[in-house]
Amino acid sequence: MKMVYYFTRKQYGKVLTPLTVFAARMPSAFGSFYGKVSQLDKKLLLPVETAMLVRQQVARINICLFCIDIGRWAAIKASINEAKLDALNDYETSPLFNDAERAVLDYVTTLTRDKKVDPKIFKRMAGYYSEREICEIVWLVASEHIYNMTNIGLNIHSDMLWDNSAGK
Repeated sequence: MKMVYYFTRKQYGKVLTPLTVFAARMPSAFGSFYGKVSQLDKKLLLPVETAMLVRQQVARINICLFCIDIGRWAAIKASINEAKLDALNDYETSPLFNDAERAVLDYVTTLTRDKKVDPKIFKRMAGYYSEREICEIVWLVASEHIYNMTNIGLNIHSDMLWDNSAGK
């Protein structure tokens, strides 16, 4: 774990709380799984911005403060439009989002809140995304739930990676 702590401190400027609370107490295979999730995300066909919007929306709905924080940090690092993250509450009406993004966010919101999706919502989303991309969207929702429930269940909150004191 010392080596993991070293590299996370180097990358994030601190050792992340989920590492010290969860990963340090579990067999190393669990930590490896978490690392593989981010490696798998790099193999997605979905645009990075879409994937980040999906993860942020799930984290927001589940109120996972750590995931919201690290998602914002990652979005800033990837030069994602922060205004979209700020407007996620109003994605249905915000001019920042296109119809495809509204469709995927409707799908993700319904799936996360209700654990089921109306066929009309699915069909609308399917008009914009391929079968592969839809599977990727479901993967993003499911894997984000793993992160969210782990952090919420262990009372892990924001690590303050993203400084919102600058008027954000």
